[in-house]
This record gives sequence, C-alpha cells and structure tokens, in this order.
Amino acid sequence: MPVITNINDLKRIYERRVPRMFYDYAESGSWTEQTFRENTSDFDQIRLRQRVAVDMSGRSTASRMIGQDVAMPVALAPVGMTGMQHADGEMKSAMAAEDFGVPFTLSTMSINSIEDVASCTSKPFWFQLYVMNDTDYTNRLIQRAKDAKCSALVITLDLQILGQRHKDLKNGLSAPPKLTPKTIANLMTKWTWGLGMLRAKRREFGNIVGHVDGISDASSLMSWTKEQFDLTLDWGKIEKLIKAWGGKVILKGVLDAEDAKMAAKLGVDAIIVSNHGGRQLDGALSSIRSLAPILDAVGGDVEVHLDSGIRSGQDVLKAIAMGASGTYIGRSYIYGLGAMGQKGVTTALEVIQREMDITMALCGERTMAGMGRHNLLVPKGFEGDWQD
Repeated sequence: MPVITNINDLKRIYERRVPRMFYDYAESGSWTEQTFRENTSDFDQIRLRQRVAVDMSGRSTASRMIGQDVAMPVALAPVGMTGMQHADGEMKSAMAAEDFGVPFTLSTMSINSIEDVASCTSKPFWFQLYVMNDTDYTNRLIQRAKDAKCSALVITLDLQILGQRHKDLKNGLSAPPKLTPKTIANLMTKWTWGLGMLRAKRREFGNIVGHVDGISDASSLMSWTKEQFDLTLDWGKIEKLIKAWGGKVILKGVLDAEDAKMAAKLGVDAIIVSNHGGRQLDGALSSIRSLAPILDAVGGDVEVHLDSGIRSGQDVLKAIAMGASGTYIGRSYIYGLGAMGQKGVTTALEVIQREMDITMALCGERTMAGMGRHNLLVPKGFEGDWQD
C-alpha cells in the first residue's frame, strides 16, 4: 500500500486505475485549457505569512456553511458521472463525506440516483440542479430532491451551453462507455475498475433513465441531454426555481461582480465563485482571482463560497483568508475515489484537513474564524488591472 501524503499521490494511482476517457473527463478543461491551468497556478502566487511564538494549542478546522456545522469549510462539489470513476461512486463519496462531517453535493448528471444516495446516508445531502428545457422533468427532479430530504439546492448557472472539451469529443465520452477498438484496448488494462463496474448498482445516468420517456439506450440518452440545457435561463426563471424549492439555495457559477449582485438580490443563502473547473469559458479568470471583487460587490449580504482549482489544504486556507466562507473540491476527491473507492475519498479529505491544520498553526491561528488577509501576502494587482 503506497504512502499517501498529498493529493497528487492519489492522482497518480487514479490515472493508473481508471479508464482513459473518464480520467480525461475529470482532468481537462475547455479549448486551450488556460483557465483550467490557472485555477491552480494562481493559488501559487499567493504567499502565506508565517508567525512564531504564538500559542498553537487547541486548534480546530471546524466551521459552518449555510448554517450547517462542518468539520472543515470544504464540501464535495457536484461532479457528473462520478459513478463511472468507481463503481457506485456517488454513494461511496456521500458516505465518506457524511462520516467525515462535510457536505456532499449530488450532480443532476450522476450515475447513482438521488434515491440511491439517500438510501445509503443518514444525514441530508445537497442536490445540484441543471435547468432543463423539459420543465415537467425539472419539476419532478426538484420534488425528488425534496422527498429525499436534501437540505440545499445548488443551481448551476454557467452551463446553459456546453463548453467544447476536446478530449471528451475525441474519446467519444459516454456512460456506459461505447465499446470501440480504442476503448476496449484501454479497458483491458483496467481490470479492477471493470470488475467493480460489473457489480455496480448503475452504469447509466440514474436521475434520468426511468424518469424520461423515450430514453431507451445510451445514444438516445446522450442526445436528449445535449438538447436539454435551457438556453433561456435568466434571473426571472432562477427566482421561480428558488420559490419552487422553498429551502436553502446556493447559486453556482458566478464570476462577475454584477452577476453576484443580481444573485444576492434574490436572497439566496450562498453563491459559489466558480468557472466550472475551467470547463466552460476558457480565457475566463481563475476563481481565486475573481473572489475579492465579488466579495466587495455583495458586501456580506450573502455567503460567498469558492470552487475550481483547490488541490490542497493550503489552497482552502488561502481562499478562506481571502474572504470565502466555504470551498468545494471536485477533482481532489475524484482522484481519491478512482484510486481507492470510499477509502480514497476519506484519504483525500484527511490530507486536506491535515494540511489545513498544520498551515493554520504555522500562520499563528487556531480557528478558521481567525484566518484573514493578514495571514496572506497577495501580489499587487492580483485581481487584475484591466482596461475599462
């Protein structure tokens, strides 16, 4: 058993064990992948201030996100097709998150269904919604999340149209994978993954199959999905969805201060500064660069969370010190899941929490609430000095 000391250790095992099309699905961005790369590299530009001769005892990474106690201000982000990374991937990730004490967010485009995840967890999880043209389906999906006692609805705003991801097109990405000569050759080297998938509860999109008329096979499912993202989604429709849900709402995919103001006016519980992991508008700013202007724009009227680019506990602390009240990890836990299943997700969370704890101590702080800009050295013009 290899010694796991950081998220990259999990990534290396993950790459060996998971079929190439699903590895590429997670480990890629749109177009040139500039934004995908800068989501992580921009964190490196922020330095931490070391402090000494301070009391480092009694530390805690505990915090709160939308009123919920969390072991650390880190939630598992919604990731489509998680159940293709490892058999029953959403269920295993949700169980790991519950045991650890952090929120799990289930994607609309999950393999395991809302009901599957509810059946294996005892605490409420969050549900991420893609708004579809089929309003009857969307309404039934919201009701299913209510019936499963989901405690928050995460509405994704930045996927009305799908950004072009070259690797997915070249790989012929599908769930389950299409058996082409190239795919078969790769699957023959992934026996552990394949044996697990044979025993998996599901191998298709569990929130769609059986819930939409006319979906008979993988090809009809994929074509339906591509046609369904609602191009007409606007603030008026979002407001109606918020009212239909009637509970806690998080809006995901905000990168612009003006959009943040609009979101805050709707009275949501949180917004997530996110560029979809660099998978939508290539050339957009990284999430960490976009954070401060959005915080200034909303002025404390709404919780501001951040995702995209977090690969370590230090990244989490930098986001919190910059002013975010919560963060999300996607790829970081997917690496763990693909590498070692549920245990791998737990390992990823342990790695991040351990890095947070040690770094917090060396910065002279003992709690998340104590972290602030005073703990950082941020380059001048980090948010950009752009022409009006």
